[in-house]
Amino acid sequence: MTQSENASAWPDHKPTALLVLADGTVLEGFGLGAQGQAVGEVCFNTAMTGYEEILTDPSYAGQLITFTFPHIGNVGTNDEDIETVNMAATPGARGVILRAAITDASNYRATRHLDQWLKARGIIGLSGIDTRALTALIRNKGMPNAVIAHAKDGQFDLHGLKQEAREWPGLEGMDLVPMVTSGQRFTWDETPWAWGKGFGRQIQPEFNVVAIDYGIKRNILRLLAGEGCKITVVPATTSAEDILAMKPDGVFLSNGPGDPAETGKYAVPVIQKVIDSGTPTFGICLGHQMLGLAVGAKTTKMHQGHHGANHPVKDETTGKVEITSMNHGFAVDQATLPQGATQTHVSLFDGSNCGIQLEGRPVFSVQYHPEASPGPRDSHYLFKRFADLMRANKSA
Repeated sequence: MTQSENASAWPDHKPTALLVLADGTVLEGFGLGAQGQAVGEVCFNTAMTGYEEILTDPSYAGQLITFTFPHIGNVGTNDEDIETVNMAATPGARGVILRAAITDASNYRATRHLDQWLKARGIIGLSGIDTRALTALIRNKGMPNAVIAHAKDGQFDLHGLKQEAREWPGLEGMDLVPMVTSGQRFTWDETPWAWGKGFGRQIQPEFNVVAIDYGIKRNILRLLAGEGCKITVVPATTSAEDILAMKPDGVFLSNGPGDPAETGKYAVPVIQKVIDSGTPTFGICLGHQMLGLAVGAKTTKMHQGHHGANHPVKDETTGKVEITSMNHGFAVDQATLPQGATQTHVSLFDGSNCGIQLEGRPVFSVQYHPEASPGPRDSHYLFKRFADLMRANKSA
């Protein structure tokens, strides 16, 4: 942005927000949303729509999101598009980094300006920096740790911010699931939104599903309910014995934040017992990674991760290519998949693993987000695939 452009957008030239990287780099901008400071890992997201769903995805806990699309906030916000299950909770992104200032909302569904919404949720924002340059830095050097800070008076403890960014240990080795999982079990029957009707209710369920909440999203639950599931959501630390005592027709392993190897220390033994019980099992994102760990594979930290709604993935079981929504900084190392665990999906961007299936068992998972909130709906078929597995298992 040139100085003249900057002056027209922000009459006050004094920076009111900073992004301080762990290497000491300081990027100056203009604050929006909540005041204060937050530390996290900086990633970039290439989605052109769905910023509210992205910012409330619990999988983004511990991260600061740089949007590559310049017009963030133009459709406002509303309560229907929040993805955290607990509407009063604020798990999700710790900060947001934008190219341009937020414009007034222009959408019939909008109920609140994005800036007001960010303030209410305690999310710190920064605008007015070259997000293309920051994205290029992430592509070249990987996702940096950083502190985002917003103060209306423009007064910052720069030394303290640099020290906090430098000393934050990063997401590798960090279990963030306790921050986002539900505190107690609850049931879910809301079905997907329909034009002119809103959300529906599942009143004649065919299946009893237990969903393990590592940071589950609302639209995942809606699509499961839409496939005929009565869903009981349980906390991440629920034992296999308690899960199986509910006599589920299927078990769902949800998305979530942090390092799967760390969360797996308590989650993997549970998943292994569920698999051994013969119960149909479906995992997404973190649930996919921990399913990989449960069968003996390893996970690795990615250089820049996958964050966006335009990621091509090939379904190797059908030969079809689907455009998917992704949000992950760790991946299953396909070279470590044991015999009996087949790769079913692969990223056409970098060849990384995006899905597995266990031979002879009704168990599968995908790395991406088939619930499409945000993102294309190419992958909705996976929920039907899960329902078909449960139906076949019940009739066997």
